[in-house]
Amino acid sequence: MSDCLFCKIIAGAIPSNPVYEDEWIYAFRDIAPQAPTHILVVPKAHIADVNGITEENSAIIAHIFTAIPQIARAAELTDGYRVVTNCGVHGCQSVQHLHFHILGGRQLSGEMG
Repeated sequence: MSDCLFCKIIAGAIPSNPVYEDEWIYAFRDIAPQAPTHILVVPKAHIADVNGITEENSAIIAHIFTAIPQIARAAELTDGYRVVTNCGVHGCQSVQHLHFHILGGRQLSGEMG
């Protein structure tokens, strides 16, 4: 998608602070962190949101959840972390490219909304 912010970051057209990359996913530090450690994990294939997950692309999502613990260990999130994704307007999704937030580095609030 030519106008997608995350597609541009993945392509290298917009600079980022990468922490992990493989053939299917790209992970980088959020520019407006909500916790001391705030990493975004995105599929390289453009999937707009959770509603865009299909049988055909579900292996990418499984791969993301295999990589998340590795990314968290590398970020030294030894006391735990939160993984969040937002979907749609009411879910406050700000970029229309599926992404997962890894948040940690301090005790997070128990509030979810």
